[in-house]
Amino acid sequence: MKTLLVEDDIPLGTSLQEALDKAGYLTTWVRRAGDARRFLAAEEFGLVLLDIVLPDESGFDLLAWMRGRLLATPVVMLTARDSVTDRVRGLDGGADDYVPKPFAVDELLSRIRAVTRRVGAQRSAQWRIGRLTIDTASRRVSLAEHDVALSQREYDVLVALAAEPGRVMTRAQIERSLATRGGSDSNAVDVHIHNLRRKLGSEFIGTVRGVGYVLETVA
Repeated sequence: MKTLLVEDDIPLGTSLQEALDKAGYLTTWVRRAGDARRFLAAEEFGLVLLDIVLPDESGFDLLAWMRGRLLATPVVMLTARDSVTDRVRGLDGGADDYVPKPFAVDELLSRIRAVTRRVGAQRSAQWRIGRLTIDTASRRVSLAEHDVALSQREYDVLVALAAEPGRVMTRAQIERSLATRGGSDSNAVDVHIHNLRRKLGSEFIGTVRGVGYVLETVA
């Protein structure tokens, strides 16, 4: 898979490129956001590993540029800035994961595999997440083969989470997903989550304090 590494730290960039190449990723390494823009405009990548602090502009700005151009390339942010505010900003801005420095290379490779699995998942009309089945064509939800009655907004929130099971979604991301489906009651996300837990079981939807919600795969 073609991977664009955007990292200005030379020792870290060198070691990461070597590790990624050894793991089978065809890696292009750049140290500036401007160079990353030129590569992204000219080539198609399967993944971007993006540092936040770069010499010419913030990684947040580069991420916003990508999403503004409707580039759906998965982005994993790499940064020493591990505050909740920065994590939420990165996730709300369209990042697919956020890995704080320092990190073990094996953990990063695992995170990359998880992100790429999520991107490739849920391409058919029938989504299966453990015992949960969502038929997006008929808008039917079943748990262990038994139908579950959901309101329109409860269903929309569930679909937003189920599009990437295991990924934490912020409230703002869920609200945007509701807005694209014509929803006008996005401020009621917490109420919908409460109702989904009551109908599906509290173990299906986890809370990551200070960040958001995640759909768990329950066998």
